Amino acid sequence: MSDPLSQAFAALADPTRRDMVARLAEADATLSELAEPYDVSLQAVAKHLKVLEAAGLVTRTKEAQRRPVHLEGEVFDLMTKWIERYRRQAQERFTRLDAVLAEMQAAGPEPDADAEPHSNNEQGAAS
Repeated sequence: MSDPLSQAFAALADPTRRDMVARLAEADATLSELAEPYDVSLQAVAKHLKVLEAAGLVTRTKEAQRRPVHLEGEVFDLMTKWIERYRRQAQERFTRLDAVLAEMQAAGPEPDADAEPHSNNEQGAAS
């Protein structure tokens, strides 16, 4: 998995990493601040962070004694474009299907292909 899109989707497959991204969308945070709500070791959170960094979703900078983690928007733009492309294609297919169904309803019910045709001889024999 070397392409950025696959790495981003794989990184976000984990709920803890998605939660970290959601929290970073609010504000930058350090590793220990990110680790606070989780009942896992600081090392485990650092591993999650490394996956997010490898996918290009976050970066870390050094500010004095702090190393805040920043959310990077470019990868989300790439993911959004990919999703939007397929959402549009699906929407176009549904629109075409709606048009076909509307035409079928306007044309009325189709004759029943299994029904036997009525003949005048059968009606005459019954009476």
